[in-house]
Amino acid sequence: MRRQRMLGKLLVAVLLAAAGLWQVGFVYSPAEAAQSIRAADPSVIRVGGTYISTQSVGDGIAVRQASSPDQLSGAVQRQVWTDTRGRGGVWAPEIVLDGGRYYIYFALGAGSSRRTFVISSTSPDGGYTAEQKLALPDDKWAIDGSLFTFNGQRWFVWSGWAGDTNVEQNIYLARMSSPTTPVGARYVISQPREPWERVVGNPFINEGPEPIRDPNGQLHIVYSANGSWSDQYCLADLRLRAGGDPTYVWDWYKSNGCLFGSNRSTMMSGWDPTLYVNGPGHHTFVLLHGDIATSPPAGPRFPLMFHAVPKGTPYTWSNRFWYTGTFCWWGNTTYRRANVPGPNTDTGWSLKFFE
Repeated sequence: MRRQRMLGKLLVAVLLAAAGLWQVGFVYSPAEAAQSIRAADPSVIRVGGTYISTQSVGDGIAVRQASSPDQLSGAVQRQVWTDTRGRGGVWAPEIVLDGGRYYIYFALGAGSSRRTFVISSTSPDGGYTAEQKLALPDDKWAIDGSLFTFNGQRWFVWSGWAGDTNVEQNIYLARMSSPTTPVGARYVISQPREPWERVVGNPFINEGPEPIRDPNGQLHIVYSANGSWSDQYCLADLRLRAGGDPTYVWDWYKSNGCLFGSNRSTMMSGWDPTLYVNGPGHHTFVLLHGDIATSPPAGPRFPLMFHAVPKGTPYTWSNRFWYTGTFCWWGNTTYRRANVPGPNTDTGWSLKFFE
């Protein structure tokens, strides 16, 4: 078995080199789940040969740096920001690099007052500004936000409430004129309305949205569905149709089930449940500079990180770990829908995830 794994890694290395990807630093990870940090909501980017992660640490935010995703667990943890005003725990910090500055977006607050904030620095592990509340349109409960640029326009994507009560969490988009300045309206692009994403609710949940661009240049938002307190937690995909308007909800096509999950009954046809972990979710695509313009092409597997609970362990928030996994693009995949405007089907790239 060990010899087969070594031969498999050698084959992948040859394929990467042939594709010109080995030199730019994409890293292949083993197929087996690689457990690392006991935490939730990983966010990891690559800058040169350095992998930079951020995580919540109670009332603050910590950053680690290492030469590979697997080595982050042994890296020094540096706290870069602390809430000195007791406003509630920090949720899901997300790090990006834009214009030579690092920006960390995170949610802060208690109950319905939870909102998204941002800090920035020219260095990933220190010198951050004071927190600034992001003035998202409508000023509603907002978590899991991330900045990205698509077709020359900055966007912000997050999970939030339509109103002031905890009925369901939707995925929203808004334009940004700078990394700290939203402009215009917010646009809902996904709501948890499919049976497979309503197995565990109260509220029903779409959260942890992560943008990526497929080999055809189309935008995807991969998100987490079902309650994060349950092993029904899973990853699903939103694919913007070719030439579609990101602000128009019916230009988005949703996968017909989970693409990465631990329960066969909710998986999209042709996708298999996990072998080693339960409830994988709230992932991060490990991209150069965190920029979707550097999204990997079709070909071998590429790294991602996600949180999950090891099989055989009670599924609780305190039992979540970061795992290093891989993903690849899966072509000619049809997403189907009914009783909504526009064509009922859309065929294009989807994703396969591996522990």
